[in-house]
Amino acid sequence: MATPKSRWYALAALALSTLAIGLDTTILSVALPTLSRDLHATTGDLQWFTNAYLLVLAAVLLPAGMLGDRYGRKKLLLGALFVFGAASAACAWSVTTGQLIAARAVLGLGAAVLMPLSGAVLTVLFDDKERSKALSVWLTGSALGIPLGPLLGGWLLDNFWWGSVFLINVPLVAIALVAVTLWVPESHGDRARRFDPLGVLLSAGGLVALTYGIIEAGDRGWGDARSLATMIGGGALLVAFVAWQRKATAALVDLGLFRSRAFTGGAVLATIASFAMLGLLFALPQFFSAVGGQDAFGSGLRLLPIIGGLLLGARTAEKVAARAGNRVVIAGGLALMTAAMVVGSLTGADSGYGFVAAWISVAGIGLGLTLPPSMDAALGALTAERSGVGNGLLQAMRQVGGAIGVAVLGTVLNSAYRSELPVSSGPVRESASSGVTVATQAHDAGLLDAVRDAFTHGMDVSLLVAAAIAAAGAILALLLLPRRTPAAPVEEERLVLAESGL
Repeated sequence: MATPKSRWYALAALALSTLAIGLDTTILSVALPTLSRDLHATTGDLQWFTNAYLLVLAAVLLPAGMLGDRYGRKKLLLGALFVFGAASAACAWSVTTGQLIAARAVLGLGAAVLMPLSGAVLTVLFDDKERSKALSVWLTGSALGIPLGPLLGGWLLDNFWWGSVFLINVPLVAIALVAVTLWVPESHGDRARRFDPLGVLLSAGGLVALTYGIIEAGDRGWGDARSLATMIGGGALLVAFVAWQRKATAALVDLGLFRSRAFTGGAVLATIASFAMLGLLFALPQFFSAVGGQDAFGSGLRLLPIIGGLLLGARTAEKVAARAGNRVVIAGGLALMTAAMVVGSLTGADSGYGFVAAWISVAGIGLGLTLPPSMDAALGALTAERSGVGNGLLQAMRQVGGAIGVAVLGTVLNSAYRSELPVSSGPVRESASSGVTVATQAHDAGLLDAVRDAFTHGMDVSLLVAAAIAAAGAILALLLLPRRTPAAPVEEERLVLAESGL
């Protein structure tokens, strides 16, 4: 019979699965130049290696949560882990760009099921006192992939063939499969819930169109007609989805979730935190590479202070929230992120790494104070019956928020970068890495300094925009969240789990 420790073993299994997803998020970027050469991939192909994954992820998050509630979360978790592992192997042994794009789409399918259902299991495994700590571990598993992706990817590419960056997922998935089988109990939500095909189509179409439009806007600019039309179309589908959910007898999403200040506030603030930090993590690796001259391994190494700050912030948040409540902690975390990014906007091309490490550490602490308590506030408002679809909704909001963050802050960065350049056309304007390459090949020290100064200026402007978003989030935290987050109404589910010794 299982012991109470089993839930922590289960948490380790779920953290491994999110680590695999986190690694996949960043490790691909390291391999893109190699893929371009070895698979003869065009720029469009390289974009679709990422987009195929993101679009399937956006489409499947909501129905995955509902299916887990209905048919069993453990069953779907095991299936998703198998799909994720098999798709990783298929990516590794792809011989054409089409095969790799298809495998990446299947990889997105596995991730779309893993993300909401692993969070749903945590909701019913851990009570109010333990859930914050469990969420910190779970989120840290995903966050660790951010610096570890470039570190592992750079090392693997230096020593093995490009497929090894995808095979790294396979042992993690294999361990997670065994651990989920042994220690994660089966759990359900509302098993009588009927399927909502129109809701699935509207939500999937809306999220895919919105996400794709945002991705395109990040590449083409926010004035691009096709990007705007795609985003508007996606928004219209999501409006139609909400209208349908209001009158559907078997709605995919219970809109009553948003009547809870804790769920609404937690979901919105987790999305804002994802917006600010993913935008930051878009700029920093380029800064370390183009301005600092670091390779992928060195760039990943220099991102580690963010993870250290995240761990410290999450541990602090758990203790402070127990006394003061999530509202104070989240508002404080977002205020700290704001301050860190304002200081970061003072970064110059000649700034030493010590200065950069200091402010990104503080930004990481702010993230640790914000993200786990925000998700804890949202998840704590869910009943066991709604934890799957509620997690799907929360993860969908975070993913779209992150995509918007990368697109908006990326556009701000690129616009400010180009405005500072001494040239009006050519590859130098495409990106800082292209500019550095051109200046280096031409042995033009003046152009090289201009490119690095221009990129740093662009990053500083994007940091100020991210700081403004975080500051707005701090104000919203005080307005949206209740003074004390209500206890999670999941005791009935835990009584069922207790019969299994958990």
